[in-house]
Amino acid sequence: MKRKWIIPLVIFIFIYITSFLLDRNMIEINLQIKNQAPSLLHLFGTDWLGRDMLIRTLKGLQLSITIGILTAMLSTFLGLLLSLVSSVNKTLDKIVTSFIDLFLSLPHLVTLILITFVLGGGLKGVVIGLMLTHWPAITRVLRAEILQLKEMPYVQLSKQLGKPLWWRARHHLFPHLAPQLLVGFILIFPHAILHEAAITFLGFGLSAEEPAIGIILSESMQYLSAGMWWLAFFPGLSLLMMIIIFQRFANTLKDYFGRDRSYEQQVND
Repeated sequence: MKRKWIIPLVIFIFIYITSFLLDRNMIEINLQIKNQAPSLLHLFGTDWLGRDMLIRTLKGLQLSITIGILTAMLSTFLGLLLSLVSSVNKTLDKIVTSFIDLFLSLPHLVTLILITFVLGGGLKGVVIGLMLTHWPAITRVLRAEILQLKEMPYVQLSKQLGKPLWWRARHHLFPHLAPQLLVGFILIFPHAILHEAAITFLGFGLSAEEPAIGIILSESMQYLSAGMWWLAFFPGLSLLMMIIIFQRFANTLKDYFGRDRSYEQQVND
């Protein structure tokens, strides 16, 4: 694995841990310092209510990372579960395949907005919506991998000896699926963050009182014409850098495990 990505990951972990140490009271309204450009005292400047944009950005990144981790974990687990279900018999395989084709045929962002809106938005609605729209790609990859593993001689021998599905999955399938699960988790993570920021920016995601990057970017749009460029530049750049770090890290892992590019293309689609 390339060592050059260790430093960005360490920086990312440091930022994430530091954001937990920041109290939300530190971004209280202070009209005496409103609309200040970036300076040594306020590195990211202040907004129209005098709130420090560096602290708001860090808290927004913390929330986005938390949502990304939850979504990636749930989507990966759901994909693994459904891929195992599809390996039981042909009937279940057809059902799972039909659901995969159905969700992949729907417009991704529109489906996410509809699910989140039906669930009432908020953190729970966003996480569930992201999970239900990010499981098909990894499920399709895991299903194909399991179909190949099922034909291996040692798996067939275990089946003939009467070993149940969960035993075969634990001893034969999971060790081979671990690289796919890890790479899939890391690839889903940045996509979930981008989609969360997108629907929140459009007003369908997190509530306005949450310090989310999407909300920060949405609120800053009306002040850009007044010259307050820093309100959108630094939060947007921070989000972009975090996405790039994980995309590159996922590619490094994929190359390390010797996987092809098919999964990355499916997730990006």
